[in-house]
Amino acid sequence: MKIPEKIRANLLLKMTSLNGVVIAIRLLFSIFIQRLLAQMLGETGVSKIGQFRNLTNMLVSFSSLGIFNGVVKYVAEYKEDQKQLQRLFSTSFLFVLIGSLCSFVILFCGASIISEYLFATTNFTYVIKILSICIPFIGIQRVFNGVINGLSAYKRLAKIELISYLLSSLLTVIFLYLYNIDGVLVAIAIAPIIQLITLLFVFFKVLKEYMSFSTLKLSRVFSKNLFGFVLMSFCSTILLNYVEIGIRSTLIQQISEHDAGVWTAMTNISKNYMVFSGAIFSMYVLPKFSSIKLKKDFKKELIYIYKTLLPLFALGMLLVYLCREWIVNLIYPNFEGLETLFKWQLMGDFMKLASVVLAHQFLAKKLVANFIITEILSLVLFYGFSYYLIPIFGIKGVVISHLIRYIIYGLVVFLMVNRYFDKD
Repeated sequence: MKIPEKIRANLLLKMTSLNGVVIAIRLLFSIFIQRLLAQMLGETGVSKIGQFRNLTNMLVSFSSLGIFNGVVKYVAEYKEDQKQLQRLFSTSFLFVLIGSLCSFVILFCGASIISEYLFATTNFTYVIKILSICIPFIGIQRVFNGVINGLSAYKRLAKIELISYLLSSLLTVIFLYLYNIDGVLVAIAIAPIIQLITLLFVFFKVLKEYMSFSTLKLSRVFSKNLFGFVLMSFCSTILLNYVEIGIRSTLIQQISEHDAGVWTAMTNISKNYMVFSGAIFSMYVLPKFSSIKLKKDFKKELIYIYKTLLPLFALGMLLVYLCREWIVNLIYPNFEGLETLFKWQLMGDFMKLASVVLAHQFLAKKLVANFIITEILSLVLFYGFSYYLIPIFGIKGVVISHLIRYIIYGLVVFLMVNRYFDKD
């Protein structure tokens, strides 16, 4: 009885435990789907899916002009102020309108060029055009998600995440059997529509309480405040996915598409356990850091987060490492070389977790310059070390670069956060 009582009294543990249940269910379905994709499409198919997912991840940010973290921050700050929330909502949707329109034009008009760049063929031009039509749904869903995170409505968010994931997974499986790789890419393209419908079904009544859908008016103050998040999102999301596409292309050119598929498989496994941290960052860490003014309070909260999360992640990652052979055989059988990547990827992911928690101070206090400098440093290190180490270590060079990158990144972030408080 002591453990459940402790969890109930600890908001972070409560979020973590509920999120853990959702992640566990998602993981079971993910294992099934990834194995199915691996068996039916092989390493080359997995590589293509990786390229397309990087593109959709870029659109998640660009369609809303990257204001997600800004929405989370200001909803958390003004959730008792209806007038300010309405200004935020109106401004956010005008940002989405601009971002969606620009994204649509670029994707629809440049579909064949983008298809050639991602897949070395124009055969998937029509998939890019389908994705371009879905862009408004991506942007609107992103803003609504920011509201849910800002309100820390973690129970409803868990329900939304689970239902939309299960429906999207079912669609992926059906389309895989009907249309092979083309079907999978189409399913990924239209998944945002399913996510938005699910979100509205579960959360529409609450959204109506906080938002008025009758008027849209640009707020100069919020426009200025959100613009900093546009710049930060451009670095953290768009450039990151562009770099991953570049690294995958380098692997294809210097080694083979088989190896690019193996690395993509490793990143898929990594994302399955790292997704556990995503909701914690946006629903707990960012709102908490936003409300903290003094260094001693920040230090106390940071230690509390580290003491709560890091041991859980360390234990989970150790289990993943010990079970790596079983995981590979279960999800990606016949993906040669995958097992050797786990050690470096897991160490890099642990350093990433510790560093990104600290870096959320940049988002919380809108330290745009600090955020952009550290993110660009991180991406330059990742691409630079990968480009240098791939000819030496092969595919293993990418995951070694992943670890080196986050060691340096974490140190730089620590120094910058410490300097921020010392200035005050």
